[in-house]
Amino acid sequence: MIESALRNELVEEAILLRREAPQRSVRQIIQIMEWEGRAKPGEIKRLTLQERLTERGYSSRQMRLYQSTAGAARRFQQSHRNKLWQSDIKFGPSLPIGQGGINKQVYLVLFIDDATRFVLHGAFYPTLDQRIVEDAFRQSVQKYGRPEAVFFDNGKQYRTKWMARTCSKLGTKLLYARPYSPSSKGKVERLNRVVDAFLGEVALEKPKSLDQLNDLFQVWLSECYLNKPHSALGEHVTPEMAYRSDKKVLHFLDAETLRLAFLHAEKRKVDKSGCISFQNQLYEVGIPFIGTTVDVVYDPSDLSQITVEKEGYTPWPAKKLEIGTHIGKRPELPESLQPKPTDTSRLLRAATQKHGERQDVQKPAVSYSKVMREGEHLV
Repeated sequence: MIESALRNELVEEAILLRREAPQRSVRQIIQIMEWEGRAKPGEIKRLTLQERLTERGYSSRQMRLYQSTAGAARRFQQSHRNKLWQSDIKFGPSLPIGQGGINKQVYLVLFIDDATRFVLHGAFYPTLDQRIVEDAFRQSVQKYGRPEAVFFDNGKQYRTKWMARTCSKLGTKLLYARPYSPSSKGKVERLNRVVDAFLGEVALEKPKSLDQLNDLFQVWLSECYLNKPHSALGEHVTPEMAYRSDKKVLHFLDAETLRLAFLHAEKRKVDKSGCISFQNQLYEVGIPFIGTTVDVVYDPSDLSQITVEKEGYTPWPAKKLEIGTHIGKRPELPESLQPKPTDTSRLLRAATQKHGERQDVQKPAVSYSKVMREGEHLV
């Protein structure tokens, strides 16, 4: 049978099978129609049916655009700077790290503004953990103010308790991409591909240290990306120009607010002595909080002072428990439990009164020994 002469009734049946289950492949659709006796084995060619389904708008790709579980890959862009930031981590080259000079992998962290494609912060780091994201995020906020929202993938460096707390303190909405949807982070992914050109040049330059690599990256970022026209921004418009010329006001935070927002927090239960354990050290919290759970807020780079937070109470600094050669002074009891001064013993007063009552009852009683003595005298 000539492939172009595929019967219309078979095409219609194939469309029905695709609509019943959009995930069905063309091979499965052909197999079903052959099993049901609607087509002879070999009558339907896979490529022919694929072309006919595509012409009618029922290819597997076309169907995925309209499934409720997947979004169409349409372009979107925020209207102003700092409305949405995106971030990603990219593997960098191997460099001699540490005193031994052993070559180790380094990692690039990027924060990019969605509306202007402007890179807020980009730097290579020697480790792959949440600390590199924390540092990049903090530097971005310090330099360009607070974003209204941030959008991350589900990597463990981004989906942390620290990130949730920090965004809450900043008043920034925290958003995560759906699993297996790289197109939702298309802007930062495109930037990653542009960075590949830099990595190719670095392979020729062969930097000897992380500092040298970052210096080269900042030069490349400025001259080869930030100040180059970007097709998505308009003719002759660069990311630098787009960000600087935006009229949206930047919201900078004072130093103390910024410091508090980027602290870490962990939960601890107060033991029966009114203390908590943190970093192998006991801290006094207070007798009234025995058995409750408190938040320990701290700066990982400076553990000389930690703060305790409890809902309904003003945060207070925790004091290290000092254990000396003598028993420490007990904490003072609340006023309601302290001894009440008195000049008399109510026990002795009550006992005296009771004793008197007992004597009054016993006085009328006849003494047997006294009667016997009186009887002997009469005889």
